Amino acid sequence: MLDDIFDHLQHLRDTPVWHPAPDVARTAFQHALPHGESDLSLAHDIFMREVLPYAAGNSHPGFMGWVHGGGTPVGMLAEMLAAGLNANLGGRNQMPVEVERQMVAWVRELFGFPETASGLLVTGTSMANFMGLLVARFAALGESSRPEGLTDGHRLTAYTSAGAHLSIAQALDMAGLGTAALRKIAVDEQHRMDVAALERAIAADRAAGLMPFFIAATAGTVDVGAIDPLEAIADLAQREQIWFHVDGAYAALGKMAPDIAPLLLGMERADSIAFDFHKWGQVPYDAGFLLVRDGELHRRTFSSPAAYLHRETRGLAGGSPWPCDFGPDLSRSFRALKTWFTLQVYGADKLGQVISHTCELARYLRGRIADTARLELLAPVALNIVCFRYLGADASGRALDDFSSDRLNAEILIAVQESGIAAPSGTHVKGRFAIRAAIVNHRTVAADIDALVDAVLATGAALEQGIHSKAEHGN
Repeated sequence: MLDDIFDHLQHLRDTPVWHPAPDVARTAFQHALPHGESDLSLAHDIFMREVLPYAAGNSHPGFMGWVHGGGTPVGMLAEMLAAGLNANLGGRNQMPVEVERQMVAWVRELFGFPETASGLLVTGTSMANFMGLLVARFAALGESSRPEGLTDGHRLTAYTSAGAHLSIAQALDMAGLGTAALRKIAVDEQHRMDVAALERAIAADRAAGLMPFFIAATAGTVDVGAIDPLEAIADLAQREQIWFHVDGAYAALGKMAPDIAPLLLGMERADSIAFDFHKWGQVPYDAGFLLVRDGELHRRTFSSPAAYLHRETRGLAGGSPWPCDFGPDLSRSFRALKTWFTLQVYGADKLGQVISHTCELARYLRGRIADTARLELLAPVALNIVCFRYLGADASGRALDDFSSDRLNAEILIAVQESGIAAPSGTHVKGRFAIRAAIVNHRTVAADIDALVDAVLATGAALEQGIHSKAEHGN
């Protein structure tokens, strides 16, 4: 099994980035519950034949669809060790918990947080954003909010940019505050939160008798990779005494790259930061993280005494506080091991070089677009995400209208994905459909960018020819 998966990683470039699974593969997972035993080799054969070739492809250097990390063999082997150990990281007096505490210390150091700050490995930034909001809610409403509930919950209001990830709105929903309590602040030409508009929204809510309690800035927006003006937002949050949270799902780890870190100034002033090691950190899925400046407040938000969680100063029930005191999960996987292995083996400097390289490739793609008459850049390239489109023309050579251009580019996107050459994704920028390349994988090189551009141009030309032929025949 190890040989097969190493062979797969070694020969990624020889395979399509992605192609749809055939029906025969899907039917392999539509059988009744097995009651008897079978050979491990049979299960492995099914995996190799029906699963491995038809994954999303984010390990492949041509995958640029979403902000998915590529993983590493080091992280993969660490995951195997963690599964063999089968440790529950909810707590207890055990060394796996010390590994996670080492990760918390490293993250505090990376972001310049005090030793009293706390942290927790979670599934991903969506969960970390939710938990950060819960800590902010506790800070706003106090101890009574846990036994009494949201007696003042209808008055709480939160703020984020119009370009923020949907998990911020989901967090308000899951916290019982409702998405109507979230103010989505307009963005500027660089797709960053408009701080003046944010200040006006807070003032209006205070005048209406509401309670502004949470600002979620974004470091690396999902559509275009913009970084909100963190310093200015930190200043405003401090003046208004509002919790300052940063959704740094992927870009927060830019702190490891000397050329990217200055763009993140102000993040070190946050009350909480959410991010993923499984994106720019290249740790295998899943490995999200929540960092909270006030560790005691974090603990008080989640800690729940129970007889079966009784603590001792000695024995297996020692080692308090436990990770389960800082989040809702009592059963937790050993995510810390693959994350620790990745940082221990590669080091922050090497990972920072990988991050810088993905941004260099984005600038290279921007240059290819600028040099190609048939392509148009649709948003500034702040980090590693590039949004562009193919400029189609009708049979008489006139530029397509926006509706026809959107349809053409949507077809180009799907065709390029199905070709297996590259796997970008799609989004809308200022109402126009964009082909979106998110360059995250450490395996990606300039040749992969060229392959994407060439595929878009060739596919666009072929689809245009088909449209023109239909027009000529009156179809």
